[in-house]
Amino acid sequence: MSKYKRILLKLSGEALMGEQKYGIEPSMLKYYAQQIKMAVSHKIEFGVVIGCWNIFRGMDGEGSGIERAQGDYMGMLATCINGMALQSALETLGVYTRLISAIEMRQIAEPYIRRRAIRHLEKGRVLIFSAGTGNPYFTTDSAAALRASEINAEVILKATRVDGIYDKDPLKHKDAVRFDQLSFTEVISRGLQVMDMTAFTMCKENQMPIIVFDVNQESNFERIIKGERIGTLVS
Repeated sequence: MSKYKRILLKLSGEALMGEQKYGIEPSMLKYYAQQIKMAVSHKIEFGVVIGCWNIFRGMDGEGSGIERAQGDYMGMLATCINGMALQSALETLGVYTRLISAIEMRQIAEPYIRRRAIRHLEKGRVLIFSAGTGNPYFTTDSAAALRASEINAEVILKATRVDGIYDKDPLKHKDAVRFDQLSFTEVISRGLQVMDMTAFTMCKENQMPIIVFDVNQESNFERIIKGERIGTLVS
């Protein structure tokens, strides 16, 4: 039995790299598709916002002479590539999907229309939101916060490579302490990096809870769906 009816998963582009330094690792793509299929089997209405950093790091564009806004648009296009790959992996598993883009490209994706998106969810289709918010200077974290609020999701699941939020980087500090639960105010006062501040503020204003968890621990996703306390809850 699922605790949630409607979820938005924030999946980074880096998550698709696996052990590679660039691109999409097929085994990771299949793994995430299987995890999403499992969620759908629990009758959960499911949306995904996917990042771009495995293909293009928009924030690094200035170092290569690319103007910031132009670099951000390039990053948005990279999210569409990742979205198409995830869509293909899901449909191979028999999961009905819709790839939705904030930038119009009718040959490969639907434009984002809120009422239509909600109707897709009600029909059991997985929504893959690509191209961020459609605007430069906003990250895919901001897109996740925006889309989650618009589709009335109950929670944002932020998939990471660590098992929650720590007081400092656990990959660099062995004495890092993990938090089971935090308020939005505590995250801000402690200066913890959960999402970029624009996205985090949007979640705070709309009372959108965030669960930060290790997506590569295979059982975590299903345990969260069933209501177990996994990772760190920000609410």
